[in-house]
Amino acid sequence: MAKRIAIGSDHGGFKLKELLKVYLLKKGYAVKDFGAYTSTPSDYPLIGYKVAKSVSSGKIKKGIAICKTGIGMAIIANKLPGVRSAVCNNTAQAKTSRLHNDTNVLSLAAKFVNSNKAKKIVNIWLTTKAEGHRHKRRVNQINQLEKKR
Repeated sequence: MAKRIAIGSDHGGFKLKELLKVYLLKKGYAVKDFGAYTSTPSDYPLIGYKVAKSVSSGKIKKGIAICKTGIGMAIIANKLPGVRSAVCNNTAQAKTSRLHNDTNVLSLAAKFVNSNKAKKIVNIWLTTKAEGHRHKRRVNQINQLEKKR
């Protein structure tokens, strides 16, 4: 069975999302696309919410959300319980976000990351496992604080 991944973008990230979908399919992933489905202006909160909700609910383990800066998508994604999203504009950030923070939603900035760089970031992010140890303790603290909302 193929690994599943959620993906979504607003109009600013549409082109990059479409390129990454092809890349992920070639790597054997089953991709659930939450939009946008064209480059017509769209609202990132609605799409980012759908990507993050699929991860928060446990239906899909990881997601990728793309807008021009990645920031808006990360903000909305981090509103949902159990979601840890980071904007990663390079492979070092992608690797560290997985090692230390066990991120499960990758937010990408279409304005700052071209398709080749995005593929490298996504590959590192998908293949890096959380380090555990003291980092697991801190992720658990995040989960506990989240319950206090």
